[in-house]
Amino acid sequence: MLQEETIARLVSAGYLKSEKIIEAMRTIRREDFLPLQMRPYAWEDHPLPIGHSQTISAPHMYAIMLETARIMPGQRVLEIGTGSGYGAALLSFLVGNKGKIYSLEVVHALAETARKNIAKEGLEAVIIEADGRQGYPQGAPYDRILVTAASENIPPCLVEQLKQGGKMLIPVGRYFQDLLLIEKSASGVETKSILPVVFVPLVGHSER
Repeated sequence: MLQEETIARLVSAGYLKSEKIIEAMRTIRREDFLPLQMRPYAWEDHPLPIGHSQTISAPHMYAIMLETARIMPGQRVLEIGTGSGYGAALLSFLVGNKGKIYSLEVVHALAETARKNIAKEGLEAVIIEADGRQGYPQGAPYDRILVTAASENIPPCLVEQLKQGGKMLIPVGRYFQDLLLIEKSASGVETKSILPVVFVPLVGHSER
């Protein structure tokens, strides 16, 4: 399937709505973030393996998360689960030169690959090899936090690192998950279920 065909289908299905997100998905080629043998399938709308028991999410899932998060230029964003760097590249494109992307990856080889992939795109993101369950307090507070691996609960430290007025998306559950939108305001924290999803588990160094 071709890139434009997939993007058109995502628009038709209502997953893609924002011109800036459509532009990001047109500009950043998913195939550049895949192992060579997977590149012919880059624009099939399903997850693909990237090695180390990890996957790159389906294009429609990136569309859903980015549209729900409402990423704005100049924002400070934390991504947990860098993988091969595709998500961080899309986020970098969306926040622009005045924004800042931090992305955490527990697998050393993937973190190295992601740095190279993002640099080739001419984009910037700080890729940190770390346990994503702890977040990255050094860069907090964040306007947005996007978690791309499943957690059995909502880590309190991630809520703490979210700016007042900020949003977090996280898949919560064991084998099957709910994608939750968490919004933090002066009056407290509000949680909303977006849709059922299936993500690979969020793990730490000790579980690799």
